[in-house]
Amino acid sequence: METGTAPGTAAETHLVRLILEKFDALVELTAQLDDTAANAVLPVAGSNSAVQLLVHCCGLLRRWSSTVNLGVEVQRDRSAEFEAVMPVAEALALAARTRPAFLADIAATDLAAPPRVSPPDHDDYWTSSCEGVLLHVLEELSQHLGHAEVTRDLVLGARPRDPHGSSRESMDPLAAEQGPEAYFDQQRAD
Repeated sequence: METGTAPGTAAETHLVRLILEKFDALVELTAQLDDTAANAVLPVAGSNSAVQLLVHCCGLLRRWSSTVNLGVEVQRDRSAEFEAVMPVAEALALAARTRPAFLADIAATDLAAPPRVSPPDHDDYWTSSCEGVLLHVLEELSQHLGHAEVTRDLVLGARPRDPHGSSRESMDPLAAEQGPEAYFDQQRAD
């Protein structure tokens, strides 16, 4: 990993490129859904829609890159992110504003420096440097992208892929018409 990266060159690191790759994949996933599918929540405790995950990831990007690493507070309502319901176009517009703001934060970041604001309740090893904080961002984005992929697949009625990568047949047509609840009922019966 590149360490001791001076402000202005941090955006060129592999770490930042990976963060943007995961963020862009989440944006693309959301863009491919209609408003109904993008806002659908699975009938499982703790599940979130693709829109909620994208809105949350926009909030987390700026919190860690600006508020924590640079000490420049970005207003955020984390609870509201997980309750967001909006048209896909509105979520994509938020993402389109977030990405360049994140890159501007990164341009002002010395990855080797400690974050300006120590995150409360986080005394983990990764909070000792701005680079460590961005590793946490990559971890969170990867997790939420995976959650969004599973949600999309179930909302659209796709069956999981087998270990060899070939698609299985989609769920039975009746279950597909009835939505994700029917999918879970069908899986419990199998």
